[in-house]
Amino acid sequence: MDKNTVLAIILCGIVIIGYIFVDVLYIMPRQQAAQAQQQLEQQTAEEERSRQQAELSQLISPSEENDEQLSAGAESVSVKEYTVTTDKVKVVLTNRGGDIVSYQLLEHLDRDTGHGVEMVDNVTSSNRAFSLALGSADAAIVNDAFNVKVIDDYTIGFYRDFYKKDTAGKQHKFTLGKLYTFKPGEYVFKFSVTLKADDGVEKLLDDAGAAYTFRTSPQIGPHFDRKNNRYEVRQYLSLNGNKRTHPNFSARYYTKPYDWVGVAGKYFAVLVKPLDAATMVPSVKCSTDSVNGYENAQIFLSRNTLSQANSTDDYYVYIGPRSEGELIKYNSSSKNAWGIVNAKFNQALQTSGALSIIEVALKWAMEMIYRLVHNWGVSIIILTIILKIILFPLNKKTAVGTLKMQELQPQMQALQEKYKDNQQKLSEETAKLYKQAGYNPASGCLPMILQMVVLFAMYNVFNNYFEFRGASFIKGWIDDLSVGDVVHVFKGSLPFLNWNTLRLLPIIYTISQLLNGLITQYGNAGGNAQSQAQMKFMMYGMPVMFFFLFYNVPSGLLLYWSTSNILQIGQQLVMNQVMKKKRAEMSNAKKALTVNSTKFKGGKKRTR
Repeated sequence: MDKNTVLAIILCGIVIIGYIFVDVLYIMPRQQAAQAQQQLEQQTAEEERSRQQAELSQLISPSEENDEQLSAGAESVSVKEYTVTTDKVKVVLTNRGGDIVSYQLLEHLDRDTGHGVEMVDNVTSSNRAFSLALGSADAAIVNDAFNVKVIDDYTIGFYRDFYKKDTAGKQHKFTLGKLYTFKPGEYVFKFSVTLKADDGVEKLLDDAGAAYTFRTSPQIGPHFDRKNNRYEVRQYLSLNGNKRTHPNFSARYYTKPYDWVGVAGKYFAVLVKPLDAATMVPSVKCSTDSVNGYENAQIFLSRNTLSQANSTDDYYVYIGPRSEGELIKYNSSSKNAWGIVNAKFNQALQTSGALSIIEVALKWAMEMIYRLVHNWGVSIIILTIILKIILFPLNKKTAVGTLKMQELQPQMQALQEKYKDNQQKLSEETAKLYKQAGYNPASGCLPMILQMVVLFAMYNVFNNYFEFRGASFIKGWIDDLSVGDVVHVFKGSLPFLNWNTLRLLPIIYTISQLLNGLITQYGNAGGNAQSQAQMKFMMYGMPVMFFFLFYNVPSGLLLYWSTSNILQIGQQLVMNQVMKKKRAEMSNAKKALTVNSTKFKGGKKRTR
């Protein structure tokens, strides 16, 4: 056996022993821990489900007294309201259908009312949150008075007997139960629906392929006027595996399976996650019906037809802020009181898709700054300064590249004229010209692309960042970075514009943009006539147009733009000096080349 073979065997042995060592000490313990965690989560879920079913079974087994009461009809049950309060929410329920009529978020105030944000808005006598319809989304809601059972401070149930005749005229009895379970410290509650019936009644509870349908709130808060608050949104949210949809809300059916679905505004969301998504009809109805001029944003979720007479369905419902800190808790069982794992509620966040990584980095940087300064407005300004410093070399490189391109224009035009009928030759000669001049066209484009990417990411962060809601920068001027600043409130609205507030930030932004344009134009004085004309439009037209477009945007976004413009003015002054020096160098080099060429021609010997 030769030396190389022995060495190969020894190396293979070392690799095998090393793998076993790593597997035993690191991989296997982690796999075992993950399996143990999964088993614990499954056990906890089974225990919770057993407890829930026991409560539901107790709930829908009324006493003889209640049976006699129900036999007298729904009128014998008086309509009452019941309140459940935790440290996070205040919920008002009615036994009329066993529905929710108010849901306030106690830690998040509505700036108009001064109370907690109302997430059950636009309620009517025929449309309430978590109303149930037996059958499809087009069926009328169950509007009867239910019996009530208060199990504890955070758990309340509603139940009632119903009767339904089959085609032969035989009457079947079934009991409908609804159970709400809340927990302190949680924006998630459990909503359970139970149908306990005679044999065969499940076939009667089938309307257009659905046993029952429940709905979210007609509208979520805070209340807004779509005409005057164009920067507020309502979106339909859905997640299927890792695929998500965030379309703007419209009246239609979305016919795709889902793990969870919901409705979201700019800062708050309602998400519904069935414990068993396979039981749901893969078609969600969206409604935008208008009530008193206020448009709804409501979804209807239908349950598949029943396969057995007795059925219990559980749903986890998140009603709270659309913030990463709250939504991401439900990816890890140890971080929420329900033991929910991998819910992926954080997919409900508003992101720019491919730019989400940059947004995460920007948020992290801003949060680090906030820990030091404790003011989100100051954090915006400091982050903008840091970004401007980082991007300055790129800006400088772009400006120098533009100057080189201007210098090459005469030669470029000569080549275009000479090879106007031969595009391939034109490309080759142009490439040669760029190489000789030491100019790379991509060097000018890449910095601009990077800046645009950061700009779009910053726009999305500052326009949707939940922490800006209610965050003050300067008291009395910018009290809330999520809305426009306020200098003076008019008694009426301005004609045509419909503005009733005087704002200072849009004026600062416009002036800084105009001044920035003037300085930039001065620095690019050597450009051609076409570029100068474009520059004038950018300098005068765009800022004026943006003044009207961005008058009511969130002050956090305008603060970023204004700060960026002011810093850009300083950078542009520096850039102008750099450009002036560069032009002088290029001009001197050109003169030297001309002198040398003349001397060469003058001293050239004539030959016969």
